[in-house]
Amino acid sequence: MILSAMIRRCLLGLVILGPVVLSSMSVVHADDAPLLAFGARIAGDDARTRVVIDFDRKPEFFVHYVANPTRVIVDLPETSFGLKPEDLKARGLFSEIRYGAMGAGSSRVVLTAKTQVAVTVAEVMADENGKGFRLVLDAEKVDGERFAALIEDQKWTGSVVSAKTDRVVAPQESGAFVVAVDAGHGGIDTGAIGSETKMEEKSVTLAFANELVAALNKEAGIKAFMTRDKDEFLSLPQRVQIARQHSANLFISLHADTLKQRDIRGATVYTISDKASDHLAANLAERENLSDEIAGVALSSEPAEVADILIDLTRRETQAFSVNLARSVVTSFEGQINLINNPHRYAGFRVLQAPDVPSILLEMGFLSNKQDEKLLVDPVWRKKLADRLTVAVRNYRGADTANGG
Repeated sequence: MILSAMIRRCLLGLVILGPVVLSSMSVVHADDAPLLAFGARIAGDDARTRVVIDFDRKPEFFVHYVANPTRVIVDLPETSFGLKPEDLKARGLFSEIRYGAMGAGSSRVVLTAKTQVAVTVAEVMADENGKGFRLVLDAEKVDGERFAALIEDQKWTGSVVSAKTDRVVAPQESGAFVVAVDAGHGGIDTGAIGSETKMEEKSVTLAFANELVAALNKEAGIKAFMTRDKDEFLSLPQRVQIARQHSANLFISLHADTLKQRDIRGATVYTISDKASDHLAANLAERENLSDEIAGVALSSEPAEVADILIDLTRRETQAFSVNLARSVVTSFEGQINLINNPHRYAGFRVLQAPDVPSILLEMGFLSNKQDEKLLVDPVWRKKLADRLTVAVRNYRGADTANGG
């Protein structure tokens, strides 16, 4: 049941799914240590707002804009943010402020605005006491015409230079069954936060991804790899593209979300569908699909597809394989890993959109539930979960082989 080699080769040569940005902002420093942002403050109203961030060294930076919603993006070299949550609590023109890692040697501050804004001042000033530097940003409300002109011109302010840093793809072993393990969220996108431990979802998924890859790589003939192996941001299309570049036979995206209904718990396996199976699946997909927006990634419209009939046939075949994988996971978990009611669900998750790679999204449990949260941070339970997921992949692969894949 594995996709035919001919279809995969044709498809890989004909289609790239959506716009994929495989570059990041990077700066070479004589001092390899990250910048330290040790303080910040914000003041202003709905007409003008000032943001100040204190650094231990002079920061290189640039400022640009993203629309829908309006966001001011501040790109920086690699930065450790030693800020208290209240230091950059959104106010004035801004409804939300996030900051964190964005990839190799880069970090980002994303200021989501309530309306169209323009940065009128963006400068670095030395502290009078000689203990560092401060980045000062002054923003003011502008009309739609001026903001549209800013987007069009993108007159960036600052000194960071864009450098292409494509991820190097190592060739896979000939004949290996390749599994892409995707630790959800990362970098500036923390994901959900545990209700008790305050553990960030990005750390939970990364810890389990390491466990799962180790378990899968003990299986003869299986080669597993991680789309990210550290705390870095990857866009949703980039995760898909990394899997396809490795000629993955399976793609498993790992998550541990939160829900308003704190009594809901248990693992859930999702496959892609244009129509969601239920409101819970639809809401989770909508939230997961916001990862790129949270990080300040501009969403472009997808290019016109080519070889539509071939792509459609491949997608249908892939979706059938994804459902088989989901069923294998549920079967392996039953009686071993707590499952939510109706554990196989479906919705329009963007990270599952590879047309030629069977894909599932596994919600390991919910950080909003005390019992699930306790398990998610338990190394013994994580090992058990990795073992059961490995059994599911083994059984799926065995069924494919038995059917001539």
